[in-house]
Amino acid sequence: MATFLYRLGRGAFRRRGLVALIWVALLFAAGFGAASASAPTSGSFSIPGTEAQRAFDVLDKKFPGMAADGATARIVIKAPAGAKVTDPEPKAQVEKIVEDLKSGPGKDQISSVADPYQSQAVSQDGSTAYISTKYKVSGMELTDATREALKESGKDAQAQGLTVEIGGDALMAAPETGSGEIIGILVAAIVLVITFGSLIAAGLPLLTAIIGVGIGVSSITALANVLDLGNTTATLATMIGLAVGIDYALFIVSRYRAELAEGRERDEAAGRAAGTAGSAVVFAGLTVVIALVGLAVVNIPMLTKMGFAAAGTVVIAVLVALTLVPAILGFAGKKVLPAGEKSKLFGKGKGKSAGEEKKANGGTRWARFVLRRPVMVLLAGVIGLGVIAIPASKLEMGLPDDGAQPVSTTQRQAYDLLSDGFGPGFNGPLMVVVDGDKALADSTVERIKGLEGVAAVVPPMPNEAGDASMITVVPKDRPSSTQTEDLVHEIRDGSGDDVMVTGATAMNIDFSQKMNDALLPYLALVVGLAFLLLMLVFRSILVPLKAALGFLLSVVAALGAVVAVFQWGWLGSVFGVEQTGPIMSMMPIFMVGVVFGLAMDYEVFLVTRMREAYVHGERPGQAVVTGFQYSARVVVAAAVIMIAVFAGFIGASEQMVKMIGFGLAVAVFFDAFVVRMAIVPAVLALLGHKAWWLPRWLDRLLPNVDVEGESLRKHLAASSDGPDKDRELVNA
Repeated sequence: MATFLYRLGRGAFRRRGLVALIWVALLFAAGFGAASASAPTSGSFSIPGTEAQRAFDVLDKKFPGMAADGATARIVIKAPAGAKVTDPEPKAQVEKIVEDLKSGPGKDQISSVADPYQSQAVSQDGSTAYISTKYKVSGMELTDATREALKESGKDAQAQGLTVEIGGDALMAAPETGSGEIIGILVAAIVLVITFGSLIAAGLPLLTAIIGVGIGVSSITALANVLDLGNTTATLATMIGLAVGIDYALFIVSRYRAELAEGRERDEAAGRAAGTAGSAVVFAGLTVVIALVGLAVVNIPMLTKMGFAAAGTVVIAVLVALTLVPAILGFAGKKVLPAGEKSKLFGKGKGKSAGEEKKANGGTRWARFVLRRPVMVLLAGVIGLGVIAIPASKLEMGLPDDGAQPVSTTQRQAYDLLSDGFGPGFNGPLMVVVDGDKALADSTVERIKGLEGVAAVVPPMPNEAGDASMITVVPKDRPSSTQTEDLVHEIRDGSGDDVMVTGATAMNIDFSQKMNDALLPYLALVVGLAFLLLMLVFRSILVPLKAALGFLLSVVAALGAVVAVFQWGWLGSVFGVEQTGPIMSMMPIFMVGVVFGLAMDYEVFLVTRMREAYVHGERPGQAVVTGFQYSARVVVAAAVIMIAVFAGFIGASEQMVKMIGFGLAVAVFFDAFVVRMAIVPAVLALLGHKAWWLPRWLDRLLPNVDVEGESLRKHLAASSDGPDKDRELVNA
């Protein structure tokens, strides 16, 4: 493979004009497709194999035109102190809101508007009422006019002294990342300038990463409605695409400069960079793709599509690194090098002499320190991450509702008004679907009324055919409480297959359960496939095993940090967490997938240099030092860049995006700086030659992927002229 990538990189360098033109054309084509496509929606949400989803399917069949998955809104009205919403003036204002919604700009998208005085939606003390509004489409498909009409519906009532707040997913909007994403890119630019000492070299990874992400995200936008992709899919693809795109280009450029320092011609240096560092990029990219595509194991279509879309962006990032980066290096010329090195490398006597030693750098000094004290470093790293991981034992999972919104939002205030006026269970009513006649529905109502956690049961609403009914059940406790979850299970356990519990609360419970059930199979699949891949790369059993165990340690520690900040509220104000609550149920499995792929990037880039040195005759300890000498600076820069990009999403308005950004940034920090830079060299130092042991029978069975570029060196040596040239190429 190294020989093929060498030819690909050298060819891209020599035909740089054509290669650049092709990528620019792809960018314009994807951009045109995105501009021509209609705005992406929130994407349909389904959880195959769950009772909540089965109930929704029955509703679609037995209650046609009901739009069971349509957006909902609750306009909560509270009278001033000493007054009641049943008094003539407040009542007139409430009825005006109902009429305005029915006849306003968004009336075509409204399915129903319930008058609170007819639907018994007035609190016992008369202080509060709520108007339930049902829409025909999801929250992201509502037009701006419809959403604006909803926001404006209570303005007149507010002017008359009433408190009006709006809750529900009808106010859902696409997540905004704010300025954090831009700050992350600026931090990445600063790190690149420090690393390379050249503005051109620093700008090159940013430029190519932005082109790759532009193509990927534009393609997702263009296909969003065709493939039913959610609005968060592009955000995830941007987050991961930027991080890996910058990192992969960074490694290619760094190796290119190292090859120039050895005295190579520019096209030869580009080819060798693609053949060596490019091989590591391919396998690092494969681990990320495996982790993202593996999300299909969970069998939740939304998550599967997010994984495949993000994986597509990673594939584009790999292709950009192998072709566009060498092409732009051809355009950059000497400007890719620091000013002090240009004349030395491109002038007379360029390149290092045969006996010249590369000066010890920070990576060398750190590696030697770890080799002197491997047990101390190993214990410090493992114990430190273990302590940070302790909060993960108290992990509570769920899906956020309006109760998790910041207290300043109208959704949160509506949530609190409903809880105060009617009870916390009114924020998460259960929908019981009866697939049977009236007798079955009536008996179901009587049984549910006798359950301890029930606050109220609304009489069944039958369909036109009379062969199905809907029963609304209001729990005593808030939607995210364990008591409400117990009530859902209690209703289900006492019912047959014809009685099903659904609604947003039940859907969240089923979603969390499905994520829990899928975590271990997913972990086994992803880690197993990546273990085999790394065994191919490193020709070892213990190195991949150490990589997998180190990853598990870093991801559990990252989950501990997420629990401490988002569930317990530690340092919450620092990260903009206004409201604590359960951790998003998809967070653990999502972090396992994404972080594993990204963590293996550093494993591949760092350890392939060690493996390369070991294969060429260095002792195990010296091979570790050599790996750090050439790779530590670049790996540190890559990690800082990735952390900066992920941390930029902490400023997002959407709690899910904020949590993902924080979790990924912390996980990369732990994995890169504690696991890969400390625990890995300590373990390799203790293992010695055993680290690179592979049974002979297994060595014969495994194909040789040649990440170290051994076949490339032999190929170049065989095609060189004269023994001196052979020696130069072989010893490079």
